[in-house]
Amino acid sequence: MKKRELEDSEELRAAVADLREKVAADKEAAEKEAGTAEADMDAADNEDDVQETATGDAEPETYEAGIDAEAELQSDENAEDTDVTGYAGESSDEEQYADEEYDSSTEYDGIFDEDDVEAQLKPSEMFEKTLRDTVPMDETMVALAEAEEKKRRRKEKKKREREALKEGKTSSDQQSAFSDAEKSQKSRGLLGRKRKKSNSSKDNIIVLDNVTKYYEHKPSPALNKVNITIKKGEFVFIVGESGSGKSTLIRLLLRETLPTEGSITVGDFKLDKLRRSRVPKLRRNMGVVFQDFRLLKDRNVYDNVAFAQRIVEASPRQMRKNVPEILGKVGLAGKYRARTDELSGGEQQRVALARALVNKPQILLADEPTGNLDPKNTIEIMNLLEQVNKEGTTVLVVTHNDKIVNNMNHRVITIKKGVVISDIEEGNYDNED
Repeated sequence: MKKRELEDSEELRAAVADLREKVAADKEAAEKEAGTAEADMDAADNEDDVQETATGDAEPETYEAGIDAEAELQSDENAEDTDVTGYAGESSDEEQYADEEYDSSTEYDGIFDEDDVEAQLKPSEMFEKTLRDTVPMDETMVALAEAEEKKRRRKEKKKREREALKEGKTSSDQQSAFSDAEKSQKSRGLLGRKRKKSNSSKDNIIVLDNVTKYYEHKPSPALNKVNITIKKGEFVFIVGESGSGKSTLIRLLLRETLPTEGSITVGDFKLDKLRRSRVPKLRRNMGVVFQDFRLLKDRNVYDNVAFAQRIVEASPRQMRKNVPEILGKVGLAGKYRARTDELSGGEQQRVALARALVNKPQILLADEPTGNLDPKNTIEIMNLLEQVNKEGTTVLVVTHNDKIVNNMNHRVITIKKGVVISDIEEGNYDNED
C-alpha cells in the first residue's frame, strides 16, 4: 500500500515539474511578444490586448493546475507523516498549536521506556519524582516546611549556645581580673566552699540526692531522704544491722529498682531517668560480688569468668588474655579447669571476685562478700579488695562484720532504719551507736 502511494507521489512530482517548465516557456514567449509590441505601440495596441488576454487566461489556468498538484502532493506527504509519527496535520504545528499551551511532557512519549527515562535522571531528580509520585503535593509542601522549620530551630539553638559560651568566657575573664585580696577572701568564704564542691563534682562517681524508697505494703520507707556522695577511687563500707536498707541501696545502684523520690547518679548515668535499654551499658561499668557467689554450677572456673567477657562481646583473643590474668591475680591460676562445685567457699568467692573484675569496671559492689567465709578466707578476700582499690577501682562494701571494718580504717557510712546516721572518714563499726 505504501509502495503504491510512493509511486503516485513520484508521478505527481513529475507532473508538477512538467507544468512548471510549460509555465516558464509561456512566460518567456509572452515577454518576447511584449518586447516586440513596445517598438510599435500605437500600431499594435489591439493585438497586444488580445495577446495579453490570451496569455492571462491561459497562464492562471496552467499555474493553478500546478498549485493544485503541488497541494495534493503536500497532502500525501502529510498523510505519510501522520502514519509514522501519529500527528495529524493538514496545517503546520505553529498554526495547530498557536493558541494552546505547549506541554513538553508529551514531547518524548513512546521514545523511551519508563526505566530508561528514570535511569537518566540525577539522584535528586529521582527523589523528587518519587516524592511527587507517592506523596500528594500538599503533604509534600507541609513536609518541606517542617524540615525548614527544624533547620531554623537548630540554627537558633546553636546561635544561643555560642552566645552563652561567649558570655561564660567573658564572665570567667572578669573573675580572673579580681585582685589577690579579693580572691583570698573569696576562697575563705562561702563562695569558695561552693567552688571547691563544684570542682570536686567531676571526681564524684556515685551521688544519691535526697533518695527515698518505699516498697508496697510497707508503711515505713526502706530508705528515707538519703544523701551520699562517693568519689572515684574511694573505699567505702556501708554498715548497719539487718533490715536497715543496705541491700536496697545496692539494688538502687544496680538499677534493679527505682527510687520513690530523689535522684541517683552513677558515673555519667542518671538512674531515675535512664532508659531500660541502656541499663546493660550501666552495668558493664560495675562489677558485683554477692554473698551466695551466684556461679554457674555446670561450668568450670574458666567458663564462669569468661561468661562476663562474653556479655560485653569480648573477642576470643581478649578472653584468652584477660581470664588467665585475673585468675592469677585472685590465686586460682592452677584451678581454671575445676568445676565450681568442687571448690571451697573461699575459692568460690575468689571466682566470683574474678568474674566481677575481669571487665575492669570503674565500680565494684560487694554485698556481704565474707558472710559465708571463715576468718582466714575473709582476710584474704578483703586483701584482694584493697589491692583492687589501690589499682583505681572504686570499692563499695556492704557488711556487718565489725572486725574487718575496724581493722581496715576506711570511710564508714552507717545506716539505721533507712536513715544515714553517720558518715566518717577512717571510721569504725562503733559509729552505729
